[in-house]
Amino acid sequence: MQTITFQLREGEVFIPLISLLKAVNLVYSGSEAQDVVVDGLVKRNGAIELRKRAKIMAGDVVEFQGYRIIVES
Repeated sequence: MQTITFQLREGEVFIPLISLLKAVNLVYSGSEAQDVVVDGLVKRNGAIELRKRAKIMAGDVVEFQGYRIIVES
């Protein structure tokens, strides 16, 4: 599994899940991001995450299609 480290912008506490997937270029569009989340293809901290706008915070680990995204502040 490949690891991607994502840095939250200064002053931000979270990033919505679909925005994170777009920001790290694992999906091409917001609608594609929504589809993969609704289809149960994304895990957050080891559990399937079905909320498209889940607030991903520093310390969270998101997994999708062989990638592990580690979110840092």
